[in-house]
Amino acid sequence: MRNRVTPLSSLPVQSRREGDRSETKARLLLEAAGHVFAEKGFDRATGKEICERAGTNAAAVNYYFGGIEGLYAAVLEEAHGRLLSYQVVSAAVAGKGDAKAKLRALVELIVRTATGPASSSWMLRVVSREFLAPTFALEVLRQREIPLKARIIGEIVSELMGLPEDHPAVARGCFSVLAPCAMLLIGDRRTLKRAFPKFGFGPDDADALLDHLVAFALAGLAAIGRIAREEY
Repeated sequence: MRNRVTPLSSLPVQSRREGDRSETKARLLLEAAGHVFAEKGFDRATGKEICERAGTNAAAVNYYFGGIEGLYAAVLEEAHGRLLSYQVVSAAVAGKGDAKAKLRALVELIVRTATGPASSSWMLRVVSREFLAPTFALEVLRQREIPLKARIIGEIVSELMGLPEDHPAVARGCFSVLAPCAMLLIGDRRTLKRAFPKFGFGPDDADALLDHLVAFALAGLAAIGRIAREEY
């Protein structure tokens, strides 16, 4: 359930003030919940701890979000929206001249997110937890966000491979492009660093990492596209 705060523009002045305070409390609650869910996951988080961190009444979770499940769904939606929502992805590739430029813009968005301040944020940890151990809340993203973003990457990969979007090789190409990007976002940094000590995850490594991922993706898509076209 979404939070119950009425849009402020539709309220009288006095009610707007009350609505503004209510909205602030809901936002504080959501932010506190983000930190708790990032640390403990949905299963171990409690409404009591979240309300204590937010400095709100113990009934606030039910009042604003209809319960802990509604609050978690709102937190996941907020985290995803701040990081890599469809609007953010769409804006990143908008106006780019060709598929290569669009691919680079898309990969750059992910690399900057994974190597910048967001890499240590509660938003990324919440999203990582959700994708590694999905809950009921992921269904909203599956239905609304994922198909839209899949269409963007599908169009890009289709053009780069010279194949129709519904060709099986295009789907595999999308997977090949996104898999290392997903690992950057949700992979455990300590494990990756232990396995590959020379691998850098910081802002200073972003440019080299971007160049590598783009070059690797373009070469692979070109090679597989060529093979698939010969068989098509």
